[in-house]
Amino acid sequence: MSEQHIAVAAEPSSTGQDPLAIGQSQAGNWLIQRMHPADFDLLRPHLCRVPIANGDRLAGAGSAIETVCFPESGVAGFLDVLDDGRRLAVGLLGREGFVGWPLLMGNDRWPHEVMARGRDGTALQIDASRLKQAVAVSPRLGDFLVRYASAFVTQMSRTLVSNLIHSIERRTARWLLLYHDRLDTDELAITHEELSIMLGVRRASVTEALHQLEGSGGIRGHRGKLVIRDRAALVALTCETYGQAEAEYLRLIETPAAMSDPEA
Repeated sequence: MSEQHIAVAAEPSSTGQDPLAIGQSQAGNWLIQRMHPADFDLLRPHLCRVPIANGDRLAGAGSAIETVCFPESGVAGFLDVLDDGRRLAVGLLGREGFVGWPLLMGNDRWPHEVMARGRDGTALQIDASRLKQAVAVSPRLGDFLVRYASAFVTQMSRTLVSNLIHSIERRTARWLLLYHDRLDTDELAITHEELSIMLGVRRASVTEALHQLEGSGGIRGHRGKLVIRDRAALVALTCETYGQAEAEYLRLIETPAAMSDPEA
């Protein structure tokens, strides 16, 4: 590690909280786990674990990006806010990603509203200025995080395709799969109201779509929750709008070539 790396890593956290007191492999976020150890050393003194509850607003559209977080559990929904106040979902991420990727594309403001969904959990948070400093020191870190952003943009583009060509039933199946991917259970604590926001349709339309999915055996309603029964059936309904972004994540983040050190 260069002297510049050491200088940045040695500065105290500006959050006023203790630095992360766990090793890289114990972090619950997959990007943190998979980044180069030297890059984790740059971030570690400035990371703090914060609680996230269902319904928390993690970002407000148009507001300054002051902090970036790496979720360890739960789901973060990205919503496009229209002038009339309507909110339409454009993407979801969880412990596989991070909230704040627009910062690495030169944007100092949030283009979307970001809401915490699902079960309460935690995230590793860092000041936006600290992340920018670390990326300036380590282009490898910036490249790694931008690769994730590319995979997330692919997910958003497939959301657009699904909205254009699919019925509400097929779109609902896709959103349930995106939720399921990011949880450790087949029970999804998601309401009809949340799905109506995600899909941009009336709640009654969501209820009808869920009845169709339950009738075909893909899901089951149980005590106010939705239970995934036949994941393969849901995947079949989504056609080509589910799977490409997930494959891109594996190619860009998980493969040995993606995880290799270009500075070696």
